[in-house]
Formats: sequence, C-alpha cells, structure tokens
Amino acid sequence: MSEQNSYTPPKVWTWNKASGGRFANINRPIAGPTHEKELPVGRHPLQLYSLGTPNGVKVTVMLEELLALGHTGAEYDAWLIRIGEGDQFGSGFVAINPNSKIPALLDRSGPEPIRVFESGAILVHLAEKFGALLPTEPAKRAECLSWLFWQMGAAPYLGGGFGHFYAYAPTKIEYAIDRFAMEVKRQLDVLDRRLAESEYLAGPDYTIADIAVWPWYGALSKGLLYEGGEFLSVQDYKNVQRWTDQIAQRPAVKRGRMVNRVSGDPKSQLHERHDASDFDTKTQDKIGQGA
Repeated sequence: MSEQNSYTPPKVWTWNKASGGRFANINRPIAGPTHEKELPVGRHPLQLYSLGTPNGVKVTVMLEELLALGHTGAEYDAWLIRIGEGDQFGSGFVAINPNSKIPALLDRSGPEPIRVFESGAILVHLAEKFGALLPTEPAKRAECLSWLFWQMGAAPYLGGGFGHFYAYAPTKIEYAIDRFAMEVKRQLDVLDRRLAESEYLAGPDYTIADIAVWPWYGALSKGLLYEGGEFLSVQDYKNVQRWTDQIAQRPAVKRGRMVNRVSGDPKSQLHERHDASDFDTKTQDKIGQGA
C-alpha cells in the first residue's frame, strides 16, 4: 500500500460527517430520533414500516406467503420508510425500532401492541404466530433457525463489507475489497454445498430460512446487488442458481418483492400496500408517479 493511501488512526476517534461518502447524510455515531414524526396506522392488525431492500423484502415475502396459505390474520399495511431521507429517525419509528433500521413491525392483534424489530425476529414472530414456515420437530426447527441466524450473521459481510467497499466507498481500497470478496465467495460456497444436498436450506420444505437468505444471496447470484456478479463469478454456484430461480417463481415472492419498492420498472413498484387489490391498481405505472 502506498504512503499516500496509508492511514494511522488517532488515539481518539471523532466523527467527521464529510468522510461518510454517499451515506453521510443518514449515518451518525449516536442513536435516537432527530425529529418528531408520528407513524401512520392502517386498518389491519399488522403494521409494517419498511423499504424494499433485501431486509425489507424478507418480511413482505413472509406476509404474502402467509396470506397465500390462507392465514387471513396476516393482512397488513405496509408503509414506506425512505431511509435516504431519514424517515427512520422520526420519533414514531424509533419508538418501534430503537436501532433506526428497516423493517419494523407493530403487531396490533392482541390487547397490547407488540413491537418487533430486526428482520429475523419478525420472521420468527410471524412464523410462531401463525404456525407456518417454521418446523416444529426439534431437529428440523434447529436446522431452520441455524440457517436463519447464519444469514443474520453473514449478510453484514455482504452488504456492509463487500457491497460498501466495492460499490459505495468514496475510494477503492484493494485490501478491503479483496477481504470481503473472499468472504462472500466463501459464503456462496457454503450455500452451494448445502443446496447440493437439499432442495431448500432447512431440508425438503420451504421455510423462513429460505425467505431470509433469498433476498440477499438470490439477488447476488443474479448480479442484482452492487453490480458485482461478474466480479464474484456468481454463475459458478449452480445449486444457488437453481434455488434462486425456484423461489423466484413463487407467486407470493413476486408480490412481496413489489411492496415498498422504489426503484426499477414502475410496474414492479408498490410503494404502499394496504389491500391485496393494490397489486392490480396501485403500482407506480397505474397511478402515474415516479419513484
């Protein structure tokens, strides 16, 4: 590494907002709200506040899968949280998720509202609430939860690690890109080896493990994350490709991907979802608005 690119950390770190690059306006070293703003509340028992990122897609796919299975109590209102504009720092959102990250769920079906934050926790909450997509037999349940928590631990290396340094960092740092590319390829190999021996991650049945992993690693395997597909040779992971294509064909997955989405084809963007009919009548191409 050249002397020009070397960096010696100071004894005490101080925040320099200007060094934050693309996300400087929303990243800060403290928690808590920046402004007062109440969240809207719809008519359904489940209120979701989210954005169509991989973590957000996990929950909307889960809800659509539950509805497809006939669980009418899974009807939900999905409200758009624009994280680029700092909506996640409003007082109402912070009251549901003190970590100021999407997605956040408010379950109003009981005597007292229940807040649930962290996408993995939301998936488990919904699976247990409706008795679906999470095996009850101990060994199968353990396998499912193991893959769910694998995703929760692995994805930060993909997003905050590889994605950040490869696609978003103000300067390209060879060491950082190589370090995280190596780890992401190792993760893809973990998945590929598992999917060589099992149709789905937790076994022969589709579960919340697949719902959690697919939005991240399925998108990566198709070159849809960080434009890094060719760089990572994602086409080489044949079993991941098979699994990705199989899940992508599920009608509930197709619907879930549309909810709270603000980029891509206007036909695929349903900024807010309050009724099943919204998929037919309120996508961005129908209402004549852009992102």
